[in-house]
Parts: sequence; C-alpha cells; structure tokens
Amino acid sequence: MLEQYETALYEWIEGIVAKGDEDALFASGYLQGHFAVALSQLEAETQQDFASLSAKMDACLELAKNELEDADYALVESAWQQLSERLSA
Repeated sequence: MLEQYETALYEWIEGIVAKGDEDALFASGYLQGHFAVALSQLEAETQQDFASLSAKMDACLELAKNELEDADYALVESAWQQLSERLSA
C-alpha cells in the first residue's frame, strides 16, 4: 500500500513539474518532505490505509501552520487536497 502512495506522489509531482508553476512547485516540494515522514511512520504501524496516512498528514499540516506564512500555508494545504483526492480515488 505504501508503494502505491509513493508512486502516486511522484506521478503527481511530475505533472506539477511539467506545468512549471512556481507556487505549485514550492507546495509540492514542501509537501513531499512531510509525506516522506508520514510514510516512514506508517511503515512501523499495522494500519497503513488512507485514513491513517491522512491523519498523519493532517498532523504535519498543523505543524506547517507555525512554519509557513499564511499564503504559503494555503498553497500547501491546497496541494494536499489535490494529492489526497488522487490517493483516495
């Protein structure tokens, strides 16, 4: 299951890179780091479903609120919504 999430992430990022939008590149790069942390945490757990991943990402995004300016946080939050829709489909 984790490989599927990782593959979906890289395919999603490839699409963003192809478009070349700087804001989307920033948001996807920032999100990629948090996504890697969430996946590594899931490796040690028995529940590796989308709900578990989503909960970990939500916790990461809470931390991001303190790290990012509001406009940047909005970009990252929107990027997570796009990616999560892709992952849950």
